[in-house]
Amino acid sequence: MQERLDFAKAAPDAYKAVYELERYIREESGLDPRLLHLIRLRASQINGCAYCVDMHVKESRRDGLSEQWINMMSVWQESPIYDDRERAVLGWTEALTNVAQTRAPDADYERLREFFDDAEMTKITVVIGAINVWNRLCVGFRRMHPVDAPAEVS
Repeated sequence: MQERLDFAKAAPDAYKAVYELERYIREESGLDPRLLHLIRLRASQINGCAYCVDMHVKESRRDGLSEQWINMMSVWQESPIYDDRERAVLGWTEALTNVAQTRAPDADYERLREFFDDAEMTKITVVIGAINVWNRLCVGFRRMHPVDAPAEVS
């Protein structure tokens, strides 16, 4: 696979706007970083974005999340590792990432309301929207993730 174009260079003003949203999420939203990792990684898995999955797995590790927590995300419904709050966010992330098919079901919305207030739900939804924008840029223009050096086998 070959990268189609460098979207940051092609439209720096558009890239800056998306990056500013990301800066807000990271620095001003007040959301738990663990939830940010959860949303970003799960949406990227659903969207098949290798660049973002690679990045968000590495960031999750860097921030101390366990290998099991990271590895089980694609099968979260069958794993007891995620608490009810995380499950509500995962369900909402899946519903909105697949919104054309799901239409954002009431059950997923009500589950989210059990754990978050209106402002938090809005911010969580903005995070979901932002990672979906990044996924579409990276998948659409075939952004390549870095390839790590092979592990030494002893």
